[in-house]
Parts: sequence; structure tokens; C-alpha cells
Amino acid sequence: MDQNQKTIVKSFSPIKILVPVVLGLGATAWLFIKDDKIGELKGIAEANIWWLVAALLVLLIRDFGYIYRIRSLTDKFLTWRNSLDVIMLWEFASAVTPSVVGGTTVATIILNKEGIPLGKSLAYVMLTAVLDNMFFIVAAPIALLATQGEVFPTFNLDPSDVDKLKMAFYISYSLIAIYTFIMIYALFVRPRAFKWLLLKITSYSFLRKWRVSAFQHGNEIVWASEQLKGKNFGYWASAILSTIFVWVARYFLLNCLIAAFVDVTFSEHMLIISRNLIFWIVMLIAITPGGAGIVEMAFPSFFGLFLGGFASVVVVLYRLITYYPYLVLGSIFLPKWIAKVFGNKAQEEEALASEMNR
Repeated sequence: MDQNQKTIVKSFSPIKILVPVVLGLGATAWLFIKDDKIGELKGIAEANIWWLVAALLVLLIRDFGYIYRIRSLTDKFLTWRNSLDVIMLWEFASAVTPSVVGGTTVATIILNKEGIPLGKSLAYVMLTAVLDNMFFIVAAPIALLATQGEVFPTFNLDPSDVDKLKMAFYISYSLIAIYTFIMIYALFVRPRAFKWLLLKITSYSFLRKWRVSAFQHGNEIVWASEQLKGKNFGYWASAILSTIFVWVARYFLLNCLIAAFVDVTFSEHMLIISRNLIFWIVMLIAITPGGAGIVEMAFPSFFGLFLGGFASVVVVLYRLITYYPYLVLGSIFLPKWIAKVFGNKAQEEEALASEMNR
């Protein structure tokens, strides 16, 4: 078993799948038990079936957007089927790793094993991170201005808790912005200068133990930057528009679920999308795999104002639709994908050895 295969298997080990499931289900159960809300589950029967169908359609449309984007970013090197494998495994990796970490390392290996050179794989993964973060950076101020402060929840929260939530948002937003602009500078402006800076910083004695990692990361930035040079307008337009599309679809899915239980006006739809944006930015610093447990606990405060007694029911449906399926799908796609990419390699090596022995 080579190092890449070991990394994949370790990243998707059963214990890493079990932890988010236990955390998520535990937090959900606690939400119902602490206030004796078990009976509220019956509220699912009151849902508008057409809005639930719309939520599922939005989910499929969003995933198609991700598949289209990765295929477009790779200049259509990936087939539609291979793009599906990549996205399902990438979502799986994100579901079993903390939000602050994400599945980027595994995603690089996945792309590389699909036949894309390492430099290009790094470039595509870094580019998706930059595009996603730029969406947050641009959209968050728009949401704050459009809602005039209503974007921060106050439902069932003390003023001190609201202040803490605002602080968490501003810290998360600032970290995302700093990281993104550093990555833009490193990828598109001065990659070699960035590598030099990393080596300079790690030349001090108390940071020297990270020097090898800094050298490696610096090389990765240079490789990735070289792969992204010379891309035409169509390439960047497709990348940006598909990023906007998938994130708007991701947010609107929750609108569909809320509208399935309560009447929602147009202005409330806009507020829900805006609040969902802030919710996601805060959740990006979650330390649990896929934000499991934390999402379930924070959800009622953000969206309970719209849902009232249906808040606990909707958070269950929201996680059932947007989170747990990727744990199941990933478990289905992973063995087949490993057999495909690593099995083919083993067969090639066996054929080569047989040819040499003749």
C-alpha cells in the first residue's frame, strides 16, 4: 500500500465516520430531550411536500454545480463520471474532518489519482478554496448592509451571547480574509517571494522544526501558480459563476425547508439567506468533523425566529439532507474508487513485471 493509499484509508477510517455521526445525533437528541420536544417530530407530517421536493431538487442542482465546476477547472480533463467520484469523495472528506481543516489534502490526492499531475491538483484545490472564500468575503458585507444588523440572531439569546456570536463572526471573517488574500498574493502575484518569506520565517531557531514543511508548502505554491498562468477569460468566468451558483443553491436549500413548515415572505427569504451566510462563516471555525454537534446546537438560535416550534424538526431534516447522505454515499463510492485507481496501478505494475521477466 503506497503512502497516498494509506492517507486515503486513514482519512476515511470507520472511527472518523463514527465520530461525527455520534456527535450529530447526540446533539440532536439533546435538543429534543432537554425541553421535552419529542412530540414535535410529529410536525414533519405537517410539511408542505412540494417545498420538501424543492429542497431535494436544489440539493441535486447544487451537487451538479460542484461537478460542473471541478470539470471546468480541470479544463474538462475529468469526465462527468470522474467528476462525480471526486465531488462525492471530497464532500465525504469534508464531512469527516473539522470545518477549519476541510478535505483539501485528501482532495489533492483524489485529483492526483484521477491522472492529474500533482502541481495541477494542488492548483485546482487551492483555487476552489480561494473562490469559495472570496464568495464569503464579498457576500458577507452585502448581507450585513442589506439586513441592517438583523442578520445576527437574538432569538432566545442573552445580549452577552449575541456579542460573543458577533465576535466569533468577525474573528472568523477576518481569518478567512487574511488567509484568502495571502493565498491570492502567493498564487497570482509573487509565488517565489512567498516561498522565500516562509523559509525566512522558519529560519529562526524556535520555528526551525517547521522549515521542511515550509519548504514543501512553498514549492506547492510555486507549482500551483505555474499551472494557473495563461487561463483565458472564459475559464475564470466559468469558475466564478459556478462558485456563486453552488453557494446560492446551498443556502436556498434551507429556505425551502423552512418554507415547507411556515409561510415565508420575500424579505424573510432574503434575511434567511443572509443569516445562513453568517451562520456558515461562524461554523467555519468549528472544531468538530463537519461541524457535527455545533451546527445542531446553534441552528435554533439563528433560525428559530422563523420556525417557532418547528425549529428542532427542521434542523433534523436539514442535517439528514445536507450532511448524513454524504457519509453514506462516501462509504459507497470510496471502495469502488480505491479499487479503480489503486487497483489499476497494481495491475499495471504486475504487467510490467511480467513483461520484464520474459
